Amino acid sequence: MFLISDPVAFGHLQLAIFANTLKAIRCTDEVVFHPLVGVRSSLSLSEKQFFRCSLSKKSQQTAATMMNSMQSQSTESLRYAVVTGANKGIGFETVRQLAAAGVTVVLTARNEKRGMEAMSLLHGLGFPNVLFHQLNVQDLQSIEGLANFIQTRFGKLDILVNNAGASGVVVDEEGLRALNIDPASWLSGKATNMVQGVIKTTYEKAKECLDTNYYGVKNLTQALLPLLQRSTSGGRIVNVSSLRGELWRIPNEEIRKELADVENLSEEKIDGFVEKFLDDLRNDELEVKGWSKMLPAYSVSKTYPNMCINCVHPGYVDTDLNWHTGTMTLEEGAQGSVMLALLPQGGPTGCYFDRTQVAQF
Repeated sequence: MFLISDPVAFGHLQLAIFANTLKAIRCTDEVVFHPLVGVRSSLSLSEKQFFRCSLSKKSQQTAATMMNSMQSQSTESLRYAVVTGANKGIGFETVRQLAAAGVTVVLTARNEKRGMEAMSLLHGLGFPNVLFHQLNVQDLQSIEGLANFIQTRFGKLDILVNNAGASGVVVDEEGLRALNIDPASWLSGKATNMVQGVIKTTYEKAKECLDTNYYGVKNLTQALLPLLQRSTSGGRIVNVSSLRGELWRIPNEEIRKELADVENLSEEKIDGFVEKFLDDLRNDELEVKGWSKMLPAYSVSKTYPNMCINCVHPGYVDTDLNWHTGTMTLEEGAQGSVMLALLPQGGPTGCYFDRTQVAQF
């Protein structure tokens, strides 16, 4: 019996070649396929997922050697990705585009039911190379569980897209829609004063935002770095950022200078910067201390320049996160993340992109 434990990693084309080779030499042994959980094989196999063929003892040894060699080569050449917050929106579309490029993608979401539904939808669209794993980036045990899963299943990771995000505010959506603010005002910052009556920053929401957008990204990246370092194609880390994190938008000049001094910026300094923001919010001193008035927690959470290889602002995309005020499609919004995830070796690193173009931070 030949046992192929992971037909996705082995590769559908190579499985077909191997199957036809065994059939050609009339093997009677069983070749059993145990597919990944939640992944449908595209091969035309029986319900028991095996075929029978006949093979001499010598040919069995030859076929086994061939299979092991092909499986090893396939595992080396395949790319594996993790996309966080991917059950909907830009994350979902990023998974779809990466899967279409031949990447095996682990779609993650906090809500298991929604994550499984998203995976099933992608399978129905013809992408069996998408798996689901539950992940709450605010939970260290959940992060560890994902890292262990990837280690056991793949032994490496090639791409990490930190897409999960929270806005950090409480919104009166009906009141916001009634204001009928045009996209140009949103993008230019003119809407800041207009929305103060319908968008409120609370300490609880701000902490949730920072625990997701800052600490969540930091902790997950640190947990997956050892696996990314094993990538034979060179690990890719993409932080889905926002123009709200651009330094010029922070009114306090001292804070801007400190964050702009990249050469002397340390993890401890940035952690202190985040904690100072929360203290000022708790004391109702955000405006007095020179913090941004528009989505302040969200702005702070997106200003961690050295945590990832590249950051990308996806554009003003129509998503839940901006209460569907955006004008771009999800397909357009995912283009930057996918481009950076699939960069060839020697591509740009340590950069901030506005969609697909390098921009000033």
